[in-house]
Amino acid sequence: MRKLVIAISMLSLAASAAFADPILDRQGLMKERGKIVGGLSKIAKGEADFDAAAVLTALQALQVNAEKFDVDTLFPPGSDSGDTTASPKIWKDMAGFKSTEDKYLADVKAAVAAAPADVDALKAQIDTLGSDCGTCHKTYRVKKS
Repeated sequence: MRKLVIAISMLSLAASAAFADPILDRQGLMKERGKIVGGLSKIAKGEADFDAAAVLTALQALQVNAEKFDVDTLFPPGSDSGDTTASPKIWKDMAGFKSTEDKYLADVKAAVAAAPADVDALKAQIDTLGSDCGTCHKTYRVKKS
């Protein structure tokens, strides 16, 4: 009986994954990413206290978020219309888009590996990550009106 319940649960999980909405999934990841970076930015700006352990935890969460950002799954053909600000440039230049996301992931991993010991080190990391975000948004995102 237990094996049957597990098998049914696995099938349900697989079915729900197959019907996941890539637009909602990528929006959810980006909102999470923005929230994490926003918290780190407050610390870098001096609006919140620097706590090395909390900063490292946030950077690790940012890395987990970036590792979940599977471009092929989140940006399949046909997911360029509807409630999305993803630019059609993504599908025209998928290699460039993936390269931009790969650079972001590498920079996040580097930030985790070089856990900042003070606010100045965090500021430098936030500048790098912010530059990555800005590059992607300028190139691959439609501005909201």
